[in-house]
Amino acid sequence: MNLDSINSYWFVIAASVIIIISYFFNLISKKWNVPSVLMLIALGIILRWLTGIHSIDGNSSILGVLGVVGLIMIVLEASLDLELKRDKVSLILKSFFVALIALSVSVYLIALFIQYVYNVTLFNSFVYAIPLSIMSSAIIIPSVSSLPHDKKEFMIYESTFSDILGIMFFYFLLGSVEYDSAQKLSVNIAGNIFITILISVLVSYVIIYLFQKIRTEVKLFLLVSVLVLLYALGKMMHLSSLIIILFFGLILHNRRLFFRGRLSQMINHEELDKVFTNFKLITIETAFVVRTFFFVIFGLTISLSALFQLNVVFSSLVILAVLYGARFVVLRLFIGKDIIPELFIAPRGLITVLLFFAIPVEYNVPNFESGILLFLIIASSIIMAISLIKNSKAKGNKVDFVDDDFDEMPTFKQK
Repeated sequence: MNLDSINSYWFVIAASVIIIISYFFNLISKKWNVPSVLMLIALGIILRWLTGIHSIDGNSSILGVLGVVGLIMIVLEASLDLELKRDKVSLILKSFFVALIALSVSVYLIALFIQYVYNVTLFNSFVYAIPLSIMSSAIIIPSVSSLPHDKKEFMIYESTFSDILGIMFFYFLLGSVEYDSAQKLSVNIAGNIFITILISVLVSYVIIYLFQKIRTEVKLFLLVSVLVLLYALGKMMHLSSLIIILFFGLILHNRRLFFRGRLSQMINHEELDKVFTNFKLITIETAFVVRTFFFVIFGLTISLSALFQLNVVFSSLVILAVLYGARFVVLRLFIGKDIIPELFIAPRGLITVLLFFAIPVEYNVPNFESGILLFLIIASSIIMAISLIKNSKAKGNKVDFVDDDFDEMPTFKQK
C-alpha cells in the first residue's frame, strides 16, 4: 500500500486513534513500568503488517522532522523540571560527569568493536558508536516518575546531559574533517560552546522579557515556534542548539535566581508564573504527541526478521555488555554502591534513531545491520522495565490515580 493512495479522512482517523491508544499505553507504562516506547514501536509494526504500507523508510523526512521537534520538546520538558539551588550543585556536577565519562568510554569501546568486526576505519566506527552510546531522555523522563526524588532528578539530569553531549560529539566529529590539526579543532569546539552559551543566555533573557509583555491569548505556541526557529538557525550556524533550549528552560523555571537585583524590576513575576504553568503544560502535551508519532512511524520502518540474524544478536549483545559495563564502573565511582535501579535505566531511543539516520553516506559501514539498532532499543527498554518493576516490588509500592497539573495524563501516587 502506498501512503499517497490513502484517503485524507483515514489519516485523521488513524492519527486520532493512535493518540488515544498512546494515552492508554502511558497509563499501562505508569502502572506496570513497561516503557511506552516498546508498545508504540509494536503498534507501528502491527500497523505495517495490517496495512501493507511500504513507502516509508528510515530516512523519511517525516521521521526526521518529528525527531527534531520531539528532541526539542523533550529537552525543554526536562529543563522546565530542573531547579537550580545551591544544594543541587553536587547533583548536577555528578550527573554531568557520569553522563560525560560513561558516554566517552562507551563510544571508544564500541568504536573499537565495530572497527574490528566490520574492518572499517576508526573514524567511521566512531560515527556509528556515538548514536549507540546515547541514553534516551525521551524514554527515561516519563519512566522514572515512581523513583525517589533524588534518583529521579539524577536520571533526568543525566539523560538530558547524555542527549546534549552525544549530539555535540556527533556533529563535532563530522565537522572535524574540515580541520587539519587537533589544535584548530579544539579551538573551534571551545569557541562553539562559548558562543552557544553566550547566545543562549542573552536570547533567553530577551524572550522571557518580551513574552511577559504579550497580552494576547495566543502566545504559547508562538513561544514554541520561536524556540524551534532558534534551534534550526543554530544548527545551520553549526552551533550546539540544544544548549539554547536547555538554558531557556532553566532560566524560565529558575527566573527568581536569574532575574535578581535591578533585573528583577524588568519582569512581572505573577505574569511569568502564569506563562510558566501554561507553557509547561503545552510542552508536556506536545512532547507526548510528537513522541507518539515518532516511535509509531519508526515501527512502520523496521522489519522484525533482522532481529533473528546471528550477527545482529552477537553484535547487539556485545554492545549491550559494553554499555552496562561502562555504566557500572562510572556509577560505582561517582555514586557508590546504591546504583540500583539507575544502572539498568539506560535505554536507547529517539536520539539514537535520529543520529543513526543522519550518518552521511560516505561514512556508511558496510554490512552493519539496522536490526542492531532495533535490538538495542528493545533490549535496553526491557532491561529498564524489569529493573523498575523489581525496584517497585522491593519497596512494596502500590499505585493509584491522582491528578497532576503538570502531566499529560493521570499519574500514580506512591503509598
